[in-house]
Amino acid sequence: MKRLIPLTTQRCSALLMVLAMVGGSALAQSPSSPVSPAPSTAQAPLAQQFTLGNGLTLIVRPDRRAPTVVQMLWVRVGAMDEVDGTTGVAHALEHMMFKGTPDIKAGEFSRRVAALGGMDNAFTTRDATAYHLQIPARRLETAMQLEADRFARNQWDDDEFRREIEVIKEERRQRTEESPRARMFEALNAMVYQAHPYRRPVIGWMSDIESMTPDDARAFYRRWYVPSNAALVIAGDVDVAQVRALAEKHFGALPAAAVPARKPREEPIQAGPRRLEYRAVADQALVALAYKVPQWRGAEVDDESDRDALALTVLSAVLDGYDGARLDRALVQGVGTGGKRLADSAGSSYGLMGRGPQVFMLTAVPSAGVTTEMAAAALKVEVARIAREGIQDAELQRVKTQWTAGEIYKLDSVANQARELGSYWINGMGLDAGDRLMARLRTVTAAQVQSVAQRYFSDELLTTGVLVPDPSRREAAPAAPAGARPALTRH
Repeated sequence: MKRLIPLTTQRCSALLMVLAMVGGSALAQSPSSPVSPAPSTAQAPLAQQFTLGNGLTLIVRPDRRAPTVVQMLWVRVGAMDEVDGTTGVAHALEHMMFKGTPDIKAGEFSRRVAALGGMDNAFTTRDATAYHLQIPARRLETAMQLEADRFARNQWDDDEFRREIEVIKEERRQRTEESPRARMFEALNAMVYQAHPYRRPVIGWMSDIESMTPDDARAFYRRWYVPSNAALVIAGDVDVAQVRALAEKHFGALPAAAVPARKPREEPIQAGPRRLEYRAVADQALVALAYKVPQWRGAEVDDESDRDALALTVLSAVLDGYDGARLDRALVQGVGTGGKRLADSAGSSYGLMGRGPQVFMLTAVPSAGVTTEMAAAALKVEVARIAREGIQDAELQRVKTQWTAGEIYKLDSVANQARELGSYWINGMGLDAGDRLMARLRTVTAAQVQSVAQRYFSDELLTTGVLVPDPSRREAAPAAPAGARPALTRH
């Protein structure tokens, strides 16, 4: 299951590094003392932010440790900005941005980046679309020129669009429709959110993809791909002044345009529990409990909502932030139940931040002979135990130490630096958001974690999704198209 602590597979080695730096076990610190940031031998320079005359944001973070640069162009538009009937158009447009300009043919963008010694890709989320590439530092101007050209002059013919739509349909089949769990979570998401556009899948509903027209994508491009709705993030072996001059040269000349007004689409208060049973051909059942909770807004002045969001972050990590955390011990290992295994896996996740409302999710795959009702009850018991008894100081300090380790390891990657800076910009936060997040996380107390466990896990705010294995559904499963299936692209 998805872990909340932002560590990679090198989590353990990074944690050992932190333990060595702080001179022993981080768990031995005084419970009342916040975890101090571990010293670093190579402190990364601070980022700088500028606004070009046409409204485009430029963010530069020098990092001289290797002669490489990551360039990311972020556009503040994603699935949440679509309208019913054209779901998936943000993602479809992301694909089409690789299909050419008046001077570059379809597919040539990536070939030119490869010729520079680099690599490129893109992704679409509910909140944003981002185009990223990594190249040798000396090739930055060429990469910037390519990106500015396709941002301003993207074009393709109708046949190219129709071919790519077939690729996107195949992507949906492979990643969603051929996975019972993915389909269940898609249906659950559509039930969690009743009014907010987060209810739509990023890739779009299949019927909308099939009926999407080239002009749907072109209109979305003209509407949202304007300089004042974008940020260019450069991280790596660069000089800030030189990067700014290059950005003015290649992006500053693009015509300015207003960002369309976004109407508020508030999610109504949930007034009772909701339940979904999704029946499909599956080897195992699965249960997911989704609770509506506040997100971290990164306010300059800390407020109650942000404090709760950080406490929920710690709560999720205590439940499922490391091997042998509470959910694993109680449901998988059977600690406290006489060794009775209730689940083959169990997890916790929390979105923390986004342009829209977030959820806290608990999941479990019941073991043989265990019902989904029993697994769901066991998940609730672990949260209720924290609400009743609180958490141990050792658990709290372990979670904070892991966050510190994650931050140290993250500095090794200029790609992570660029992605973090862009993510904060998408959410309307400043360059110091990461530092403020870490500083405030270190102040979270065990009492705050207990408090959010008491206040946010009522059935009134709960949406339950259950994947029910049903062999009779085999004939109703989505059929693959006849003939050869189109190959998926990298993005």
